[in-house]
Amino acid sequence: MKRVYLDNAATTPLLPEVIDAMVQTMNTTFGNPSSTHAFGRSAKAVVENARKQIAKHLQCTTSEIVFTSGGTEADNLILKNAVYHLGVTHIITSELEHHAVLHTVEFLAKKGVTISYVRTLENGTLDYQHLEELLANSTQKTLISLLHVNNEIGTILDLPKVIALKQQYQALFHSDTVQSIGHFSIDLSALDIDFIAASAHKFHGPKGMGFAFFRKGTAIQPEILGGEQERGTRAGTENTPAIVGMQTALTLCLRNLDDDIAYLKTLKEHFIQQLQTKIPNASFNGVSNQVTQSTHTVVNVRFDKDYPMLLFQLDLKGVAVSGGSACQSGAHKGSHVLQSFLNNEEQQKTSVRFSFSKLTTLEDVDYALEQIVGVVM
Repeated sequence: MKRVYLDNAATTPLLPEVIDAMVQTMNTTFGNPSSTHAFGRSAKAVVENARKQIAKHLQCTTSEIVFTSGGTEADNLILKNAVYHLGVTHIITSELEHHAVLHTVEFLAKKGVTISYVRTLENGTLDYQHLEELLANSTQKTLISLLHVNNEIGTILDLPKVIALKQQYQALFHSDTVQSIGHFSIDLSALDIDFIAASAHKFHGPKGMGFAFFRKGTAIQPEILGGEQERGTRAGTENTPAIVGMQTALTLCLRNLDDDIAYLKTLKEHFIQQLQTKIPNASFNGVSNQVTQSTHTVVNVRFDKDYPMLLFQLDLKGVAVSGGSACQSGAHKGSHVLQSFLNNEEQQKTSVRFSFSKLTTLEDVDYALEQIVGVVM
C-alpha cells in the first residue's frame, strides 16, 4: 500500500542532508560548549557558526537569536519577558493563535495582564479595523501577538499593516512565525517586528529545537534558571547536533525558496481544482483555497456532512492528514480556530487539513484525492 504524508503543518520529515549533518556532529563534536578545553571550544564554535548562519538568513545579529527547545518555549519566553521585564500590561492577540500563545496569555491574565482579542471575520481573517480600535483605546503599554501564518487554515497576516499600526500606537509586536520560517523570506532588518518564534521541525529540521528572536534593545531574562548558556538568557547545555540540524534545514529550505514556493503553489492549485471537480459539494475553510491570500503549504477542506471516521479511514488507506473539525466525537475538543468563525451548522461538518512540503509529489496528491473520493462519495 502506498503511504502519503499530508500533515506537514504538524511536522516535516528530516531532510537527508540534515540527518547527515547531525550524525557527523554527534560523531565529531561531543564536547560541552561551555567547557574551556579544546573539545568544548570546538562545540562552541559549531553552535556559534550555526547561530551566525541563521542570523544571516533573517538579516539580524547573532546576539538577537536565542536557541530554545522549540516554538512553544520561544513564545513563552517572549510573552513572559514582555510582561515581567518590559512593562507590558496589555496584550492584543486573537482566537486564531496557536495554544502556545493562547494558553500563555490566559496564564498572564491571571497575573493581572489585560488581554484583548481581535475579532475574526467570517472568512477566517482578522478584522484589522478592530485591531486599530483596540490600540487606539489602550492606555497601557501594549504588546501585539499575532501569528504570521495560521497553522490550521493557512491565513497570512498582513505584516505591513500590523507593523504600521504598531508604529503608530507605539506598541511592541510579537509574531509566532513557526509556520512561516523556512517557507517564506523574512527580512528582520526591513520588518519592524520585535519578537518572533521558530521551530525547526516545521522546516525539515529536528524536533525539540527552535529559537526566539529578540530585537536588540529589548531586555531578555531567563525563564529557565541554571547556567549562563545563551548569554545568560536560557540555561541548559546546548543541543549541538540539533542546532546544527536546524541551521542546515533552514539553509536548505531557503536555498531554492522561490522554486519551492512556485512548485507548492502549483501543487496546491492542482489539489484544489481536482477536489472541486471530484467532490463539488466540498467547501474550504477561511481563504485556504485562495493561493494569494494563504500559505502554499495548507488547504483546509470542509465536507458536506459529518464523517466521524474519515481520518481513520484515510489512515487505513495510507493517507496521513489532520482533523480540523470544530466538533468531533471523543476527547478531542475540536478546532478553536474553526469555532472562531464558522456558524453552528458548518461546525457540525467534518473539516480536514491537508498540508504539503517540498517533498510532496503530484503522485502523492493524486493518490490522496483518489482515497478521499472513495470514502466520501
